[in-house]
Amino acid sequence: MAKDAKPAAEGAEAPPKKSKKLLIIILAVVLVLVIAGGAGAYFFLKSNADHAEDEEVAEETAKPAKKKEKDKKKDAHPPVFVGLEAFTVNLVPETGDQYLQVVISLELEDAEAQAALTNLMPKIRNNLTLLLSSKKASELHPKDGKEKLAMDIRDEINNLINPPTKNRKGEIVPSETPVLAVLFTSFIIQ
Repeated sequence: MAKDAKPAAEGAEAPPKKSKKLLIIILAVVLVLVIAGGAGAYFFLKSNADHAEDEEVAEETAKPAKKKEKDKKKDAHPPVFVGLEAFTVNLVPETGDQYLQVVISLELEDAEAQAALTNLMPKIRNNLTLLLSSKKASELHPKDGKEKLAMDIRDEINNLINPPTKNRKGEIVPSETPVLAVLFTSFIIQ
């Protein structure tokens, strides 16, 4: 019976060889399907990307103004800071003589504005001296007073460099450039 057991064991080993061949064929078919699916997905996504680019091009031609604004912001140069000499003025008297000493730095939009500022400096210093000497100490003590003074100085300088224009209704429209901000580096009231 030992001899009969061996042929049965040999017969049991034969079917796994057939199943290995079947397994290899199935894996090859699955691999071909995966590759074909990947290639199909690639071409599908590539055609969608081309379509999306076409839409972007159409959008760019339809809305060039908005695109130009975005490009302008990206291409914008960093602001230029210019320090002015100290101003010392008498304030409008409230309780006796009071003085204001202030040092100002200006934030300009570009270097071209710095050249315009330098050309008009005597006129700018004159107008700022008149503006500062027209203030009362009580107006300048709170933070709001200093912020309003900074806006007044900015408007005064901008109006000198780029004079205000009139709109269709005849209203005066002040200039908003080239001074972006007025920064106080020293502010003393005595």
